[in-house]
Parts: sequence; C-alpha cells; structure tokens
Amino acid sequence: MDIFFYNTLTKKKEKFEPIEDNMVKIYTCGPTVYKDATIGNMRTFIFMDNLRRVLKYNGYNLKHVMNLTDVGHLVSDGDEGEDKMVKSAKEEGKTPEEIAKYYTKLFFKDLELLNIDMPEIICKATDYINDMLEFVKKLMANGYAYETSTAIYFDVSKLDEYGILSGIDVRKQKAGARVDVDEEKKNPYDFALWIKAPENHIMKWDSPWGPSYPGWHIECSTMSQKHLGEQFDIHTGGVDLIPTHHENEIAQSKGCTGKIPARFWMHGEFLLINGGKMSKSLGNVYLLKDIIEKGYEPLVYKYFCYTSHYRNKLNFTWDAIEASNKSLMKLRESYRRHLEGNEDVEDDVILDYKNRFLKAINDDLNMPLAMGIVWEVAKNEKKSKKFAELLLEFDRVLGLKIDKKDDIPEEVLKLVEERNVARKEKNWQKSDELRDKIQEYGYRIEDSKEGTKIEKIK
Repeated sequence: MDIFFYNTLTKKKEKFEPIEDNMVKIYTCGPTVYKDATIGNMRTFIFMDNLRRVLKYNGYNLKHVMNLTDVGHLVSDGDEGEDKMVKSAKEEGKTPEEIAKYYTKLFFKDLELLNIDMPEIICKATDYINDMLEFVKKLMANGYAYETSTAIYFDVSKLDEYGILSGIDVRKQKAGARVDVDEEKKNPYDFALWIKAPENHIMKWDSPWGPSYPGWHIECSTMSQKHLGEQFDIHTGGVDLIPTHHENEIAQSKGCTGKIPARFWMHGEFLLINGGKMSKSLGNVYLLKDIIEKGYEPLVYKYFCYTSHYRNKLNFTWDAIEASNKSLMKLRESYRRHLEGNEDVEDDVILDYKNRFLKAINDDLNMPLAMGIVWEVAKNEKKSKKFAELLLEFDRVLGLKIDKKDDIPEEVLKLVEERNVARKEKNWQKSDELRDKIQEYGYRIEDSKEGTKIEKIK
C-alpha cells in the first residue's frame, strides 16, 4: 500500500518512495543537551518514533541519524549571545562536558520510558569538529562564505533562493527584521558558520581563523552528509526549526553540493499547555518526570499524543492525561479479555481491520484515525485470540506495550477474588469490607458487566 507524507518543502502531501529500493535514510534534529527535555520536546520524538515504526511496519529498512548538540547553539537566532552549553555550565558550576553527559543521560532515559524506537546512528557535534571545518572550507572555496572580524558567515545572496522551506522572501524583509544587524554582514540574513572565540571562551578549537567554535547549523549539514550522503529521504524536527535552523541547513548544503539534502521535510507541531505556550515565566514547563510523579506511567503521555495529528497543535491538561490513562488501562484490559476468548473470527474480518489500520498510518501518520480502528478491534463483542494477536501487531506501530501486566500485589488479587466470591453469594456486607481493605492497599475496584477492574489510586 502506498505511503503519503506531508512535505514542508512543497507544502503538500506527496507519495513517498525512497531513493534506494528498500532503504529509507532519515536525519532527525536531536536535542541541545544543556537542560531537561520538556514534554513538548518529547512530543517531537514520539512523532519520530511513529515515523520509524510506520516505515518498518511497511517493510522498509532504516538508516536513521540523530544528532546531539553539545556546542554551537547560541541563545539567539541572530548569532548573538552565549553558547547554550557554556551558559548552562556557568549556571550549574560544571564543565560543558559534564553538562552534556548529564542531560544526555536524562534524555535517553526519557526516550526509554516512552518506548521510543531509537535511530541507528547517534552522533554528538563535538565528535565532528574536523568534518565541520572541512565543510566550511568548501563553502569558502565555492564562494558562499566570507570572513569578518567575528565569524565566518554564509552569504545568502549567492543562493538562487533563500527561504524555500519557510517561505521567507528576504527581498521584502527589512534589515534586522529577524536578526540583530551586524555591520560586517553583507546581508541581514547571513548566518554564522564558524565563530571566532573570545580569549576566555571555554569551548574552542584551532582553525584557519584562529581559536573558534562552530555555529549551530553547520553540524547537521555535516553529519547528515557524512552518514547519509548528499541527498537522503527524510529530514524531521519540530516546527520551530523551520524558519532558521532547517532553512540554513538547506542553504549550506546547496552551497556545498548544489542540492537540497532531503527530499521530504517533516515537522511536528507545538504542544500547548492549558491552551497557551509553555514557558518558565508562567510556571508551566512540564517534564516527563512530572507526569510520573503524578502517578501516571510515561506511556500514558504517548497515548495522549495520539489524540491529535502530529501536524496539529495539541493542548496538554491534567484532565486529558487522566482520560488517556483510563483509555490505556481499558485498552490493555480489552487485550487481556480477547486473549482469554475462544470465539472464532473470520479471516476477512481480520484482513479488513489490517487494511484500514495500514491505510490510516500510511496517510501521513494519521494516529487518531488509526486509534479509532484499534478501539473497534478492542471493543468487538466477540472475544477472540485472533483479535488479541491483531492488537499486538498494531502495537508494533503504537509502542504502548498493550500486553503489559499491571504489577498488582498478590495480597490485592486475593482480596479481589474473595470479594468476587462474596458478591456471588450476595454477602454485600463482606463485599464492602473487602472493598475497603483493597483501598487500604492503594487500589480501587470497579464492577461492570465485563467483570471487575482493578486500578491503582493516584
């Protein structure tokens, strides 16, 4: 079945076909490892996970690269201010290397908790300094870069078009509209490839232009080309990267090879908090650990992300997380009931569900539609092992561990069984007493026509 992805480059949904027959090459912009990754950041990597799982579900092999930025990402898009790694190191009284190691570990722990399917190649910027230098030298030789007293800049006026991804028309932009004006720049939109380091700068390397360090954008162009070649299939990231970082990646690659590096550019939308932006000043910056501390397992957040398409904004509220928690528990319970069922289901029914699910995920990763089909299977009145197997197959894309068994203490399970016996005997007083004992262990029970459900009290 054909796959269609929305391509930010062309502003339309297009049929996807890899450059090589059965190999899909992908580059993902990873985190700048100078602070905790927020749940907004994690939404982007859940989108990355969906993309990987959908392509693998369709039978493709992957060569996927994700970078870790541990140098060169300045606090301003205008090539102004401190390097984020240096700034964080000063604030925490550590070296940039210690900061990078600490936050990289936390980042990967969050990915593990969210059951994210990991890229085949993980690379950090500081391991590729020499490669970046060679890239900048080539841009200089090709006439796309120039030196000032502070940096090596990319000259956007040398391109046939700058702003191809974001739609920015630099001819209509006033100087300083996006960036602070540096009098040595030839054009306001020129950006730093390499930055000359002040004497006291703690991250710098020898270069033909003296002690210096890379700009942010050059690392991704360098590492994607090194591992994936001059052109590859898909480049992913958050929508915030479109107007600056990804636009500049395209500029650099065109200056070096004459080619746009990726055929498809895919971007995940923002996560909103109670209808607004996430910000420290509003005190609404949430991490995955905040969700865990509220008593929810991390995969509840992953389920929550499936309630909206990756290209739509998603509004985070604690009520929505509670609803997602209940839904995930019910989905797992439905799986268990099908696993215990013995009713027969015709093969064409299974095939119809499979085809509809595949059509949904192949339509630009339409996870909300796919989840609707998952729930049709889960709620089917017939209880069949075939449906359980089908849900497990779908979970190859969902990554929700729907076959996970809740770690309910043996003592609680015994009390639940005793209460079930009391209810059959219509001994309501004993039933109520056992319910109270179960609550003392931190669990609540819910009686329904489908049986007794056990849920941990938060």
